[in-house]
Amino acid sequence: MKETKLNYALNVAARWIVGLVFLFSSFVKGVDPMGTTFKIEEYMTAWSLGSLTFEWAVPMAGLMAVVLICAEFLVGVLLITNAYRKLSAWLLVLMMVFFTVTTFVDALTNKVTDCGCFGDAVKLTNWQTFWKNVALDVPTVWIFLTRGLRYRRRFERDGIITLAAVIAMVVFELYNIRHEPVIDFRPWKIGNRMLDTSSNEGVKSYVTYRNTETGETDEFESALLMERMADAEWAAKWEWESSRVVDPREIAAPGFSMLDMEGEDRATDLLPADDGLLIATIHHIEKVDAKGTAEVRRALTLAEENGIRMVLLTAALPEEVQAWMTENGIEGLDYLFADATAIETMMRGNPGFMYMRDGVVVDKGRSAVELKIEN
Repeated sequence: MKETKLNYALNVAARWIVGLVFLFSSFVKGVDPMGTTFKIEEYMTAWSLGSLTFEWAVPMAGLMAVVLICAEFLVGVLLITNAYRKLSAWLLVLMMVFFTVTTFVDALTNKVTDCGCFGDAVKLTNWQTFWKNVALDVPTVWIFLTRGLRYRRRFERDGIITLAAVIAMVVFELYNIRHEPVIDFRPWKIGNRMLDTSSNEGVKSYVTYRNTETGETDEFESALLMERMADAEWAAKWEWESSRVVDPREIAAPGFSMLDMEGEDRATDLLPADDGLLIATIHHIEKVDAKGTAEVRRALTLAEENGIRMVLLTAALPEEVQAWMTENGIEGLDYLFADATAIETMMRGNPGFMYMRDGVVVDKGRSAVELKIEN
């Protein structure tokens, strides 16, 4: 590539554009490495090449998540600091080829509906993710072609930058694995109101009709539809376009439920508790260790001492829950059921603990005794 000011300026611009995207992507995933772990496990179980499956790699998902996030962060740092330019260009090309091919196949098959490339911070469809990668491929190619322009080897400086970037991200990831994410992008973040307890209104349905002559639209309650249709002149000019239902007591986490033994959803009854509700979450009961079991016992004692209700929300089968409670001498704990993914969205810990009051997430963490319990 010819050495010109324009070519070098474009190289700088391309490195900063791609580098900032990589830094943002790695940061929002580094905040929640367990979320990336769950996403990799989803890929491993959903994807296959003919008779070749990848479920054997599921136990390595945690390590793969840490390495992937760290590698993405490192490439972003190297691009912006202009360190190890030739190495970073090669790493970038290899990663972008992998990301582009993976997201293209994902968009075609839709076996995994959300790639998780920006964690829970930004949600993209599979096709949006693919086209985002295609857009990044353009500056990536330029970075690779101009990797030798005005490049001076500075091994000591570049080595320090590389080592510092790896250590910083690994420490950051390990902290967020041992605790709940320091920045929570999930619906169940502290302070979020999960259920509107102030509304006395019932469920309302709305319909939208479009004027066939002018193209204007009109939305009104479906209860008024028969009245409108009785007007022959109106009915002749308007046609149905869409409908929606508004439930003021709908939980701010789509699809979430807390099912009892009879299959009845108890979420809207339990979450609004004005005297407090302590929820212990277990998404994989077979993975709960002795320390986790002890935390559940301590939580139950804490709930009894403070006069608040405590429930266990788990994805395990009823017989598995009963066996686990009997084996560990846990009595008087009500339990409900939810999908494992929904529980993992609430809490990464296994177990995890969440204190709610009046439909609001007051506090959450890996230990119930550290929660801010309000009496």
